[in-house]
Amino acid sequence: MENVNLLALSLPLALGLAALGSAFGLGKAVSGAMEAMGRQPEAIAKIQIAMIIGAAFIEALTIYVFVSLFIFKGNMS
Repeated sequence: MENVNLLALSLPLALGLAALGSAFGLGKAVSGAMEAMGRQPEAIAKIQIAMIIGAAFIEALTIYVFVSLFIFKGNMS
């Protein structure tokens, strides 16, 4: 296979893998935050802020892969 074909095959797979990883990471993070909020209702504000910041970092992975997909796709032609 040519390098272009391998790149064309690997880019969507990388995006799917990043989305899958983000989904599992977000699920685990939100689950842990909800359990913590249930155990300590007085700390809901701090836990919620930390959860939202963490979720933004987790989602950044998928966004970076999505952007790099278009960058590499432009280099293929």
